[in-house]
Amino acid sequence: MRRRRLALRALQWTATATLPVLALAAAPLTAGPASAATTGHTTTGRHAFSRPTRFYVPPADPGAIAQEQQLLAAGHRRDAALIARMTTTPTAVWLDGGTPAQVRRQVRQTVIAAARQRAEPVLVAYDIPGRDCAQYSAGGALTQADYEAWINGLARGIGHARAVVILEPDSLGKLPSDCNLPPSSSYPFTDSERIAEVSYAVSALEKDPGVSVYLDGTHSAWQSVGTMTQRLLEGGVQQAQGFYLDVSNYQPTPELVDYGTWISDCIAMVTDPAGAYAGNPSACASQYYPATQSDFSTWGLTTQWYAQNLGNAAATTHFVIDTSRNGNGPNGMTQYANPPYDQPASVISALAAGSWCDPPGAGTGIRPTADTGVALLDAYLWVKVPGESDGQCDAAGGVRAWDYSAYTQPGWPTTMAAQQLFDPLWGTDDAAAGAWFPQEALQLAQDATP
Repeated sequence: MRRRRLALRALQWTATATLPVLALAAAPLTAGPASAATTGHTTTGRHAFSRPTRFYVPPADPGAIAQEQQLLAAGHRRDAALIARMTTTPTAVWLDGGTPAQVRRQVRQTVIAAARQRAEPVLVAYDIPGRDCAQYSAGGALTQADYEAWINGLARGIGHARAVVILEPDSLGKLPSDCNLPPSSSYPFTDSERIAEVSYAVSALEKDPGVSVYLDGTHSAWQSVGTMTQRLLEGGVQQAQGFYLDVSNYQPTPELVDYGTWISDCIAMVTDPAGAYAGNPSACASQYYPATQSDFSTWGLTTQWYAQNLGNAAATTHFVIDTSRNGNGPNGMTQYANPPYDQPASVISALAAGSWCDPPGAGTGIRPTADTGVALLDAYLWVKVPGESDGQCDAAGGVRAWDYSAYTQPGWPTTMAAQQLFDPLWGTDDAAAGAWFPQEALQLAQDATP
């Protein structure tokens, strides 16, 4: 009983703490290569992170506390300790709606709690109109004016404190024109409005010299370097701290470091008025050419291209990487083509297209730190909260195709209606977006790399 109380105390660690303490220290745990508190001083494009940098640890998700209690009750002390360790690691605080007054209060409370930890909070602003192409994470402000008022509330909540702001995940990777939705009264949003909203947020938030704003740079298996350079410049990246990569995704860290460096190089080249590539982002090399995106051994070709063509331009745009779930890289789903699953090629293709949505086999990656060893890389952060679901990854959402005639298990649904709501990769109905997903949470903790 005493051990259980100690474990709960670790999970319920609050903002009054200054260092994360694992009560279940007796269980064997492997530390990452860098801790949340570092001794270095990382100078960024416009600001400098605190010395030493310690990122804020929010209170654990109630679902995590319940899961740890259940694991302890079942005698799984080591797994309980892994969940405790994961939930006492610095993660971002997501701000995904509410009135301007409500977001101001939420941010103010977070800033005060972070100050008690002598830490810097990472805030995710996630309320842009037309969010996520009306899909799993649909929502956001109804109009541009509503959004600007919401951003103003967020800025007032920060006040004169220090904070990192991850501005609107997918906002530049998924412009309204990328959504393939016909203009309608339910989705009336335009690319020009989206760029104006992002630009306004940068201006409003960067007024405070202690705020570091990062814009959506997608990830290394999505938009090309040239496309993201164009969109980042339109969104105001030169007035921000920089851009972020891999939020809520699983791409390998070495690929993301290269991709981010190339975007910074491309920005430098196309904004050099005397350079041969001035104003021409589409000419920039990328992960797709001369490199082959699926073959990392070829990526040196693109690095070499920038070395040969950068000229007198100097890359100065910084970036951060979300390593919360990328320890094992992406799951290509090819294992489901093999026995005992024997899924056909069409199913494997559909599963691979949805590999961003709570894929099995993932593990947490490098723990948050500003000590990256890469000049342009400001920090590794845990932006997506590990253990919180991406959404109900089922056939109804088009993410989990499955041939039940080739493989099923006792207790799995037998009617088409029930199969539409079932996730065969986890053997259950998934948690809703943002809700705690115990099965995935435990695997992320068990398969952490490092």
